[in-house]
Amino acid sequence: MQPKKKIPIEVSIIVPCYNEADTIQLLLDAILKQTYPCTRMEVVIADAMSEDGTRANIEHFILKNPELAIRIVDNPKCTIPAGVNVAADAAIGKYLIRMDAHSVPDREYVATSVDLLKNRIADNVGGVWQILAGGNTCISKAIAAAAAHPLGAGDALYRIANKAAFVDTVPFGAFLKDTFERVGRFDENQLSNEDYEFNARLRLSGGKIWLDPRIRSKYYARKNLKDLARQYWRYGYWKYRMLKKYPSTLRWRQAIPPLFIFCTILLVILSSFLSIARIILAIELGLYFLVLFAFSMIESIKRKDYCYLEMIFAVFVMHFCWGSGFLYSFMDQSRKV
Repeated sequence: MQPKKKIPIEVSIIVPCYNEADTIQLLLDAILKQTYPCTRMEVVIADAMSEDGTRANIEHFILKNPELAIRIVDNPKCTIPAGVNVAADAAIGKYLIRMDAHSVPDREYVATSVDLLKNRIADNVGGVWQILAGGNTCISKAIAAAAAHPLGAGDALYRIANKAAFVDTVPFGAFLKDTFERVGRFDENQLSNEDYEFNARLRLSGGKIWLDPRIRSKYYARKNLKDLARQYWRYGYWKYRMLKKYPSTLRWRQAIPPLFIFCTILLVILSSFLSIARIILAIELGLYFLVLFAFSMIESIKRKDYCYLEMIFAVFVMHFCWGSGFLYSFMDQSRKV
């Protein structure tokens, strides 16, 4: 009797991870339930030395589900781009699919991604997020709603799109390992917006990026305003660093928050000795918060839940922290020139 031929690994799912004990099993369960055959994929988790039992949870999952190949590799630099690179180095698949440790991909996620890559639709393919509340509180619900609303997301199509299209970036992404190496891997000095920076280099090298709503995943938003503020300040800070390298990638939605913060600060300063500045400031802030309140009220009525009135706080934190982080990064870089 001939020995059974081993099926080669075709897809490597790479996951940077740190202290995700609460959500890592949700991700692994979702990967196990993919329509793409388990025997043809592996999961490589780059763990940034988690301290909350994440590794123990992964090891327990491995023991219960030996049919899915899962490996843990160390990420001693403890950053997301370094984690992606470490996992990619260890991956043996032809196709790399980057996932997040607190996301839950739909069952067709891997199969659809691989099919698009095999048909050479684009060099990097990705899908849309269904953003879910990270907790059961009103503010958690409001944060998730704000992150999925054009008021908070702007024209970020991966949060709001319902049609497939070529785009500037996709969340996470799926690409050939050869493409990943050719473009130059993830920039480990770019500690946030690392996906966007990689995709900017991909596009500048002639590559294309395809967003397809059939590639769907659930993504858990931050639970509270403190965590949201840190997240968006970091986004703004590193966005300027990325735009400094690739100024042609600037989009209108990215310019609005820092301009709004700058104008507000300028008007506050001028208000101390110019009455017209006080009037303009009052009109600006009045209109701004009126718009936030109106959209929050509409969302509350539509969802029949007045928790969503708190979107006004979530959107304000997003705008203020993103814009402030961007301006701080601009001033920080200017001092070093």
